[in-house]
Amino acid sequence: MVGDIVVAATILGKLIGAGLAMVGVIGGGIGIGVVSGGAVQAMGRNPDAAGTIQTNMILGIAFAEATAIYALVVALLILFVF
Repeated sequence: MVGDIVVAATILGKLIGAGLAMVGVIGGGIGIGVVSGGAVQAMGRNPDAAGTIQTNMILGIAFAEATAIYALVVALLILFVF
């Protein structure tokens, strides 16, 4: 009986920890939205610089996406390794 409670608490702790780790994905989503919106506005205001703006936008999206992927990796580590 006591062992079952400890196992249940451990599993619940892992699930809560993984859920809290996934909060970092929100930042990635917000970052991608801000970068894309700013790039579209900049390309609308100055179409001649669209190539440079688009290159910088893709780089910004890649960095924002990387933070979301790191949060996913941490959540998976919490669930399956610890």
